[in-house]
This record gives sequence, structure tokens and C-alpha cells, in this order.
Amino acid sequence: MLNIMEVHETNQMIEQEKLDVRTITMGISLLDCATDDVTTLCDNIYTKITTKAHDLVATGKAIERDYGIPIVNKRITVTPISLVAGNACHTIDDYVAVAHALDRAAKEVGVDLIGGFSALVSKSMTPAENLLIRSLPRVLAETDIVCSSVNVGSTKTGIDMNAVALMGHIVKDVAEATADNDSYGCVKLVVFCNAPDDNPFMAGGFHGVTEGDAVINVGVSGPGVVSRALDEARGKDFEFLCETIKRTAFKITRVGQLVAQEASRRLNVPFGIIDLSLAPTPAVGDSVGEVLEKIGLAQVGGPGTTAALAMLNDQVKKGGIMASSYVGGLSGAFIPVSEDKNMIDAAGSGNLRIEKLEAMTCVCSVGLDMIAIPGDTTASTISGIIADEAAIGMVNQKTTAVRVIPVAGKGVGDSAEFGGLMGYAPIMPVNNSSCEEFVSRGGRIPAPIHSFKN
Repeated sequence: MLNIMEVHETNQMIEQEKLDVRTITMGISLLDCATDDVTTLCDNIYTKITTKAHDLVATGKAIERDYGIPIVNKRITVTPISLVAGNACHTIDDYVAVAHALDRAAKEVGVDLIGGFSALVSKSMTPAENLLIRSLPRVLAETDIVCSSVNVGSTKTGIDMNAVALMGHIVKDVAEATADNDSYGCVKLVVFCNAPDDNPFMAGGFHGVTEGDAVINVGVSGPGVVSRALDEARGKDFEFLCETIKRTAFKITRVGQLVAQEASRRLNVPFGIIDLSLAPTPAVGDSVGEVLEKIGLAQVGGPGTTAALAMLNDQVKKGGIMASSYVGGLSGAFIPVSEDKNMIDAAGSGNLRIEKLEAMTCVCSVGLDMIAIPGDTTASTISGIIADEAAIGMVNQKTTAVRVIPVAGKGVGDSAEFGGLMGYAPIMPVNNSSCEEFVSRGGRIPAPIHSFKN
């Protein structure tokens, strides 16, 4: 049983070490909104969201006041729109209309972001899913807080290379459609392999089809807390280091558990999961990169980085699982470049490159995240990056993703400004050796042999 004393024990973490609950996310099923008329569909979606999430933001603010715990974002995820809108949407204009309905509903209830303008195409695409994906440049340019994801592979199905090839072009088109804002539309778009059904973090959050009508998921943060705790471990061996990280992760997760249960009770919506990911911000002292450097690296990106990250990720999960029976989502250490001060510095110095980030994604949460690349990067190169990351996820039975931003009109040496939690990023060089022939073959990369389990 959680009690107020556990919150008091974390006051120092909140006040001095930048501990926060990164998001309360309400997942809402839109399956009962489906119809064959797009206007009716939009009305149904708007009504369902504004009814279910009417008190979400007010409840989050009340919990902040009552317990003194910062809750940075209040968000909504919905059923992947490709599963809801297929019968009603026959043109790109139709899908754009649905996106506007999502945007209006989310703004009406006051949330920061809404995720779920998504398609799950890990094996193949239906015509409706293909059309949804092709609508993304307009959707992400014309809406403010709608986020989108496309799942192009899984361990059980392999990788849909037709979708991978298409997404390279879509990422480029989204970048061009939002060129006047440092291609910000790409910040709201992520390409997955093995996407989880219960992810409260954006841009990849959606409400899975195995979920109920509504659910409350909470994502915690806390790299600053871990960083401060590691000051006690200077010069100590790995056993002491690991125990320090586990104990800290336990305390962080207990805070998230309290918030999740309280939000569930007040909203009368079932509690789903705690995502205990270490989610950084651009603020000094709130950095996963800093944690890795306190473990013993001169700068993140150098030799030893992957090993240090693997250990950190494992200990965070071990500590978090002891604190909550319902850990899910992504749960681990995020390594977004633009959202992490020490990652930004390492990328700017040339010590952290995309190839090293790819290696790090083998052992951490998600994948290549919030990486700004030259605007003239080809669509096939982006598709190749997506295929590489999807292969890591497929073979290793883990979630991986790509959120790259080919910033229109900018190149290596420039930087992109995204603002707020999204931060800023130096434009990182990419390997421009052509993979056009590879990504244009079409078809599907088969699932690995170890996926054959029944």
C-alpha cells in the first residue's frame, strides 16, 4: 500500500534533482466510433474523446497540488486510426479531416499531445493503411498536437520493406511540409518495430486493441535523480553502482505508482501500466548522457558507452519491477539527442555519431530518437536507417524506432530548434553510400528463426 510518507521521502528528488512524472496518459478506444461516413466518424471521435478525457487535465493538476509532484504533460492515446477509419476514409482529405477532429478534441480537453494517428503494417499494408500513411505530410503540417506512428516490423512477422521504402519518402515529405519550422512535423512521427500497445510516451503512443475502453498509463522520468545518486558511487565497484541505480529506480517508480493509482481513482478509469523510462530534458542536470558519464565515460559516445548503457537500462528495470506489478510501455533509458544536454554536446563535438547511437539502441529503450540530419539526405538513405533499426528490434525481440528529422535547408554545422521538452539539436552527418537498390526490392524480410514459437 502506498502512502503519503513515501512521497515525503522523495521531496529532495523533486525539489533538487528534477524528478517529475513526465506524463499521465489516458488511452481511449475509438473502435466503437467506426462508421462508413467520414463526417459521422469525426463527430463520434470528437464526442468520445471530449467525454472520456473531460477531467484529465484538471485531475492531473489537482494531484500536482495535493502531493507536490510535478506532472509535466497530460496526454491522450487512441486506437490506431487505420483500424477505425478504413471504412469511412477514401481520400487523403478524409484522413486529414479525422486528424483535425483529433486535434480539436485534444485542444478542447487541454492536453499537450494526442497520439494514435497510426498504422500497424508489420507484414503488409491494406489500401486504407497506405492512404493513411500518404496523408501524413498534410496531417502533421496542418495539426498542432497530433502525433503519428507506423509499425513496419515485428519479431513474429518480419519487416515490411514496402512500408520501409514508403516511409523514407514520407519522412522527407513531412520535413518539406514543415520546412518553415525546422521540419518540426518529423518530431511528431516515429517508425517502429515491435511497437508496444501501452506506450504513454510520444510520438509513438497509441491505445492498443487489447486494451479496454479507457486506461490510465503513467510515464516517469528521473535521470537527474539517478545522476545525483551516482555521486555516492564514485570510485566504488560495479556491485555498489548497480545497487545504487536499482534503489533509485525503485523510489522513482513508487512515485509514478502513487500518481497512477490516484489518477485512476479520481477519474474512475482503470490503471494500466507504469513506464519507468529515464526520459531526459535539455535542462542541465537532467541528462541520461550525464548519468553515463558519471558511470565513468569522459563523454558519451566513447568506448564503453554501450556497456554502460546496457548496465543502466538493466538496473533501472530491476529496480522498477520491484516497485510496481504493472510495468510496461518502453521502460528503460531514452537516448534522444535533442532532448538531452550531454547528448547534444557529444553530438556537437563529433564524439557521438549515428553509428554509435545505433549500437546503443541494441541495449536501451526505443532507438534512434530525435536526431536532426541534413535536409538533402535521400529518401532511400532514411529508409535504410529505418530498416537497420527495425532489424535490431526484430532479431533481438525488442522495441526499436526511428525518429529522424531531415531539416529542410540545413546541413552539418547547423542546428535545429524544436523548443520546450523537444530541445535543439546539431545536424548530424549520415553515411550517404547508396542503398537504393536494397530498399527498392519490395516484399518482406522474413521473421528470424527464433520467432517460430507456438
